[in-house]
Amino acid sequence: MIDIHPMQNLDARVSVPGSKSYSHRILIASALSDGDCTITNLLHSEDTELTAGALERMGIGVKFEESRNRMTVSGAGGAFKPCADPVYLGNSGTSMRLLTALAALGTGQYVLTGTSRMSERPILDLLNALNSMGVSARSVHGNGCPPVEVVGGPVEGGRIELNCGVSSQYLSALLLIAPYTRNGLDITITEGPVSRPYIDMTVDVMNRLGVNVNRDGYKRFSVAGGGIYKAGTYNVEPDCSNAGYFWAAAAVTGGTVKVLGVDRNTRQGDLRLLSLLENMGCAVGYDEDGVRVVGGPLKAIKADMGDMPDMVPTLAVVAAFADGVTEIENVAHLKDKESDRLAATATELQKMGVSAECTDSGLVIAGGVPKGADIDTYDDHRIAMSFSVAGLVTPGVRIENETCVEKSFPEYWRVFESLGQK
Repeated sequence: MIDIHPMQNLDARVSVPGSKSYSHRILIASALSDGDCTITNLLHSEDTELTAGALERMGIGVKFEESRNRMTVSGAGGAFKPCADPVYLGNSGTSMRLLTALAALGTGQYVLTGTSRMSERPILDLLNALNSMGVSARSVHGNGCPPVEVVGGPVEGGRIELNCGVSSQYLSALLLIAPYTRNGLDITITEGPVSRPYIDMTVDVMNRLGVNVNRDGYKRFSVAGGGIYKAGTYNVEPDCSNAGYFWAAAAVTGGTVKVLGVDRNTRQGDLRLLSLLENMGCAVGYDEDGVRVVGGPLKAIKADMGDMPDMVPTLAVVAAFADGVTEIENVAHLKDKESDRLAATATELQKMGVSAECTDSGLVIAGGVPKGADIDTYDDHRIAMSFSVAGLVTPGVRIENETCVEKSFPEYWRVFESLGQK
């Protein structure tokens, strides 16, 4: 458990690590490439290590040079070794979904497993899509959740339909392997997709590594077969999800925080948190070296956060200090994350004396004067980091199981404490 101490007169500049979403995707594409890829500013965290470790198990050379903040991945052109034992992926939903598709290109049977929470997270729509491509892929327990069993081999591809009403990662997984199918893939989306910016990130990575994606908005995607990702040097941009906690810190304290290296032209959807903070009364500045937020008197807003679900707990904490009732909508898919984030966020806000309720697809938060409380993180990194922001204003906030932040931001507490340093 860690005690959070209030800080006044924030005027800080911080750096955050590389994007988790981009890191996973570049790792997968590099493993599929035609040679050695050098990845700079790759996120070094629990989740990305799970992906990298799984790739090693599948015969991919992976070398992380920590002192130089880079990794070398030796692509094998779409060839993967068999894995006799199950591949453990913790509670990394991205790893599970992307590697489930990747295993279809491998040799023999692969079993992908994880934590007890992972065994509750849906993956059936991806398995159904793989089955329609002729791939043998199933939920081991028959409940549409991991563990999953995939039998690798040549993949024909072709025209398929895909339901992305629960997760856009199903589409990202299939797009990433599409060049290695015999006939390419032509994917029609039947529902969704939710979290659309993550699809844009996938397409961006594919384009950067030399593969073209034809698309009709978010309803149809096609990729030619017989392609290959090109080896090279690729940089991972700073993580806007992690930047959001520090912008929120400026919002609730009325101070100023700049996150260095963030580009306003990023495809990361979580950058849109800035427009919501502006609507709540903050000032946002886009500088050459990063993006700064200056806090001000906060007012409630109504926000559709369907394309930025990871920022919901963060905005909810900011809303607890705002004047009025904030409504967050279109995020029902948050119930299937590392925790049920809607229930977790509402429960912990209620502990702090804040009126917060779950709806079928969102949250309603009445701002006020939060009080101190011990915050249960539900082993969810985003709950831990979001509620740490409340402690910058409210005395008596303590975060339980604070090490869960290692999933995406191992250095979070060190950077967080630096907010109080001039």
